[in-house]
Amino acid sequence: MLYKQPKYRVMGDRSLLVELGDEINLAVNEKVRRLFQAVKQTKIDTIFDAVPGYCSVLLVFDPLATTTDHVQVIIDALFEDLDQFELPEPSSMEIPVVYGGEYGPDLGWVAKYHKTTPEEVILRHTKTEYQVYMIGFTPGFPYMGELPETLETPRKKTPRTAVPRGSVGLALKQTGIYPARSPGGWQIIGRTPLTLFDPLKNPPSLLEMGDRVRFFSISQEEMNHWPR
Repeated sequence: MLYKQPKYRVMGDRSLLVELGDEINLAVNEKVRRLFQAVKQTKIDTIFDAVPGYCSVLLVFDPLATTTDHVQVIIDALFEDLDQFELPEPSSMEIPVVYGGEYGPDLGWVAKYHKTTPEEVILRHTKTEYQVYMIGFTPGFPYMGELPETLETPRKKTPRTAVPRGSVGLALKQTGIYPARSPGGWQIIGRTPLTLFDPLKNPPSLLEMGDRVRFFSISQEEMNHWPR
């Protein structure tokens, strides 16, 4: 549900969480993106940083120069006229993926869970266009949705201690890509050769909030020679 007015949660002596809804959907996430842009474009001196999520924006402020009450007054005023803040034009990207085998160890399990074939899982995953709702967990990790209902898949009961870089996974209504080797509990169905995060680039993240993504299948041979 999209809230008519923001809800606030104090997250410490210098952070305030602004909640704009209670579920993952495009309408709530658009409000999040607009509020994020509003804070960036108005350049409020007392707010050091804004970190957008699925349904909220975390604000980090100077506790010696302002208070949570004053920050709430500022955000309430911005919220009344969010439509004046334009969203950046989203990029559209196609992501190559090797599905199954050593690169997608959970593809067979996902197919069995949905009572279908691995080939059908791949078809369902590649025929949908996804929106990047947020970047988080690790630098450059894109949370994308929403999966078609026929592909909604539970997380693993026991997370892996190490998921390889570039792994493409499913979790509930989301799909995502691991930018670096890390622990993780998503169902891994494939791997991309692309680099999702490079701290030497500007911006360092290949994908940004609001971008549109489609996946397409490639062979292991193509994977070995794909430009990084």
